[in-house]
Amino acid sequence: MILLVDSGSTKTDWIALDAEGNEMFQTQTFGLNPQVLSAEILTERIINNYELYKHRHDVTHVHFYGAGCGTQKPKELIKGVFDEFFDKAEVIDIKEDTYAALYATTKKGEPGIVCIIGTGSNCSLYDGKDIEQKVTSLGYILMDDGSGNYFGRQLLRDFHFNKIPKELAYEFAKQFDLTAESIKNHLYKMPNPNTYLAQFARFLITNKDHDYCKKLIRKGFRLFVEHQVLQFENAKEIPIHFVGSISFYLQEEMKAVLKEYDLKMGKVLKRPIEGLVSYHKNYMMVK
Repeated sequence: MILLVDSGSTKTDWIALDAEGNEMFQTQTFGLNPQVLSAEILTERIINNYELYKHRHDVTHVHFYGAGCGTQKPKELIKGVFDEFFDKAEVIDIKEDTYAALYATTKKGEPGIVCIIGTGSNCSLYDGKDIEQKVTSLGYILMDDGSGNYFGRQLLRDFHFNKIPKELAYEFAKQFDLTAESIKNHLYKMPNPNTYLAQFARFLITNKDHDYCKKLIRKGFRLFVEHQVLQFENAKEIPIHFVGSISFYLQEEMKAVLKEYDLKMGKVLKRPIEGLVSYHKNYMMVK
């Protein structure tokens, strides 16, 4: 059994294939970001899934693409968890989520810039052969412009600094517990503070036509373009592809910002998992 796994900080999609490429099952777990979760929590999130637990001894290959897997130490952490859980696996390949976005949005030999904007954000150049990422992410506190946790952080700051228009602030407070005690507890004592922040972005999406929200969305996306996309000299010559919930639900807003910089939008996908299946069948299928 071959497992293809695409993991963000919020959720993880799993598809199991047999040796001929036929789908055996699909399932979903919470996110498995090794930058913000311990081995114990990672294991708990896998072991509590019925399909994965039932088939754990049948898995021979795991191809995992995950947020937080851009450096060696978190890769080793999650590989150790998988080695123990999928104890019969011959191959456990761990790559950062950028590769899943790349495989899902581009064809071999066709250059493009591939962006992920979901709970977090990043950007890479595919020149048709190799992938290049000029900026190493320093995590949700310092980076992740235009992402769910970026917008959540801005909303919370503006709310407590009384910068959100009163009618919008009233609706915001009705939907979420915005007390200082609750916020600080989630940020400093609970796992996944980046996911906690990102949950507030759905309020921004729901109210995206409000002037305050329009300005905040444009600001976040402009920062992403200036800090990430424009680092590549040929950005104006090739399509800019996007994967992730924020870029999916706000794709028209992103398209408008790209136009400001004379950039061209390419594909926009909410999740890359289906594209991963096609890629593995075409190029990596174990025969």
